[in-house]
Amino acid sequence: MKNLEAARRKVEELRALIRENDRHYWAEAAPQISDQEYDRLYRELKDLEEEYQLVTPDSPTQRVSGGAIGRVCSNYASHADAELG
Repeated sequence: MKNLEAARRKVEELRALIRENDRHYWAEAAPQISDQEYDRLYRELKDLEEEYQLVTPDSPTQRVSGGAIGRVCSNYASHADAELG
C-alpha cells in the first residue's frame, strides 16, 4: 500500500468480504470460497491492520469465532431438553 487512505479502504473491503463469508459459512452452511482463500483474506487484513495501526475492536481479526459453538450449544440444549422432557 502506498498510503494510509488506500490501506483504510482495503481494510474495510477485506472486513466486508470476511464478514460476508462468515455469514455464508456459519449462518447458511453454504461456503462461497475455499478455506485457503478465506485464510488468505484474513492474513492480508491482519497484516494491513498491524502495518498501518488500523486494528479496531469490531474487526474480524479481534473476535473469537462463535458461529459453530453457538449452533452446537443450541443443538445440545435442545437435545438435553428433549431427553429431560
